[in-house]
Amino acid sequence: MHRAIELAELGGVSVAPNPKVGAVIVHNGEIIGEGYHQQYGGPHAEVNAVNSVKDKNLLKEATIYVSLEPCSHYGKTPPCCDLLIKHQFKRVVIGNTDPNPVVNGKGIERLKSAGIEVCVGVLEKECAFMNRRFLTFQREKRPYIILKWAETADGFIDFERKEGSPREIHVISGEESHRLVHQWRSEEQAILVGWKTIQNDDPQLNVRLVDGKSPIRIILDSNLYAPHNSKVFIDGHPTIIYNKITNEIRNNLQYIQLKNVTFVKLFSSLFEKRIISVLVEGGRTTLNEFIQHGKWDEIRRFRSKVKFGKGMKAPDIRQQVTTKNQTIIVGDDELDLFFR
Repeated sequence: MHRAIELAELGGVSVAPNPKVGAVIVHNGEIIGEGYHQQYGGPHAEVNAVNSVKDKNLLKEATIYVSLEPCSHYGKTPPCCDLLIKHQFKRVVIGNTDPNPVVNGKGIERLKSAGIEVCVGVLEKECAFMNRRFLTFQREKRPYIILKWAETADGFIDFERKEGSPREIHVISGEESHRLVHQWRSEEQAILVGWKTIQNDDPQLNVRLVDGKSPIRIILDSNLYAPHNSKVFIDGHPTIIYNKITNEIRNNLQYIQLKNVTFVKLFSSLFEKRIISVLVEGGRTTLNEFIQHGKWDEIRRFRSKVKFGKGMKAPDIRQQVTTKNQTIIVGDDELDLFFR
């Protein structure tokens, strides 16, 4: 099952909004086949694993380890249960059940009804953590939310901005941290900021420092204050602007009108769009809204050795978080990780 998890991770964001799944086939204590879900709409892990086995006659005496319950419905591909039943697998070992209503135990029951031995819950916590985005999306009908920011050694997230100040990013964290953030962007379906970040920093919000796909950009801009000559409006990459004024599409820009841009309405819209994960990069007002309302699943906070002396205070998470889950050294910075 450890190997199945390793394989599943290779699917990355390419499989979203589907889950990441890995499968390993074992015969007489030896791995004879393995596979993972590589692309949304493509063959599932079980299919790729079975196809990798040269002698299919061995499958009748084999065990397949799958990180998530095999599907039992027709979607982009046929049910994986049918494939396992067709090849008369002796045993199926599963990490997590699939909370998707069209599966949710039905795959397990079909396998058992076909006379296949089924074992559920092997490395259950590890499999759930690996698929935490998909599981949150299915169970809570919203995307998995990751908050990220960098703060100085004296607790500031930015200089104070005055009218007429240059539109530029004030660097806090180091080069290694910047590269890691671009890696994170490539791993999530969407990235979210408020309109003030667009006004102050004029960011690109894409992937440039690593190989990978840039996420869909989401901007919260109730009154459409963000300058329309900003990079995010003119570079052609898909961008969603939630606002109170208009519902329209302009080239790469989709304006979605909400009477009030509340978390309930925002999450409902993102769920309908099947966006299962969002990296929230600020700024201060937006981050504080997510924190104060408890609308987050992970926090990734860089702390640098740089000092500003004064400026905009970094988000205060003491009311929400009592302990860090982990601290990692990234170049000259410290990265604190918090999980709910």
